[in-house]
Amino acid sequence: MPSLHAACVALGDAGILIRGPSGSGKSSLAVLLAAEPDGVLVADDRVICERHADSLLARPHETLAGQVEIRGQGILSAADLGLTLRPDAVLHLVTDLVTDVPRLPEPPDDAEILGLRLPRLVLDRGVRRAGLATLLIRAALRKGKP
Repeated sequence: MPSLHAACVALGDAGILIRGPSGSGKSSLAVLLAAEPDGVLVADDRVICERHADSLLARPHETLAGQVEIRGQGILSAADLGLTLRPDAVLHLVTDLVTDVPRLPEPPDDAEILGLRLPRLVLDRGVRRAGLATLLIRAALRKGKP
C-alpha cells in the first residue's frame, strides 16, 4: 500500500486528499477544513491509500495518527487543537497545492491513484492566501456529485 506525502480530511462523507510540496500549506489547509462543523481530520503528513473495488480508502500512517505538524509550532495533537478524528475516509477529491496557475486555466485533468481516477482541484498560493480554498473545495465536491 502506497504511503503518500499528503494530508487527508473529510467534509461529511467526502474524503479530500491534499497534496503539494513541503511547505505548501497542506497541514494548514487540512486543519482549517477539519475545524469546519462537518469536518474531520483523517491524516497529516503520510496518508496510506488502499483500493477497494472502485473507491480509494485513505487512512493515516500508524505512527502519525492523531498528530498534525504546524510549521513553526511542531507536532501537535489533533485533540489539543479541538479537531475530530476519523480512522479513514473514501476519497472524493484530490486537491493539489501549487505556487501559481494561469489566470484562466483549463480544467485540470483528473488525478490517478492506484489505477482510479478522481476529480482534481488545483489551488494556487494566491487563492489560498485570499481564504478561498475552503469555498472552492466545497464547490468542487458539489460539482462532482452525480
